[in-house]
Formats: sequence, C-alpha cells, structure tokens
Amino acid sequence: MADFLIVITTVDNQDAARKLSRSAVEASLAASGQVTGPIETTYRHLGEVSEGTEWQVAFRTTGDRRAALEEHLVAEHPYDSPEVIAFGIDAGRAEYLEWITRATR
Repeated sequence: MADFLIVITTVDNQDAARKLSRSAVEASLAASGQVTGPIETTYRHLGEVSEGTEWQVAFRTTGDRRAALEEHLVAEHPYDSPEVIAFGIDAGRAEYLEWITRATR
C-alpha cells in the first residue's frame, strides 16, 4: 500500500460533503478534505440508469490511516453503500508529505 493516499467519496449535497470533510479532519483521519461540486453523475442503481447532482470530497491521508478513514466515512455517510476509493500518491514535495503525516497523528 502507498504511504500517502487520496481517498474520495461523493454525497448528494454540499452540507453533507462539508460535514464529512470536517469530521474526518477533526478526527485526524485526514490532513485535509477538499469539497468539489456540484458534479453531474450518471449511474446504474437497481437496474435503472439515473442522473443526479453530487458533491465530491477528496481527502489526503496516510496509508496507515486509510482503513480508519474508510470506516469513519461509511459510518457517517448518508448513502447505504457509499463510494470510498483510494489512490496512491506517487510523488510529492517532501514538506507536503511530512505535513500529511503530522496532521494525521
């Protein structure tokens, strides 16, 4: 697993996105949470193709905090089965990566 990650999820409104972002950072599970939106989404659910508007939250965290962050997001998320996916950060300024480590302790 990568030492540093970007973990993303989406929710159906800006307030829920802000709440997830803040709660994860306050719990030291992520160094930051960036809210982006609105975004247009097309998806298949229960055999139906639907469209909607969502807000995305992108978290910066460490590999050893990923599982706890995922658990937190699933517990606090308004969706029954939320998207929580992680991407490794392949490169970054040493000072920035050190900040992620300090902020998640």
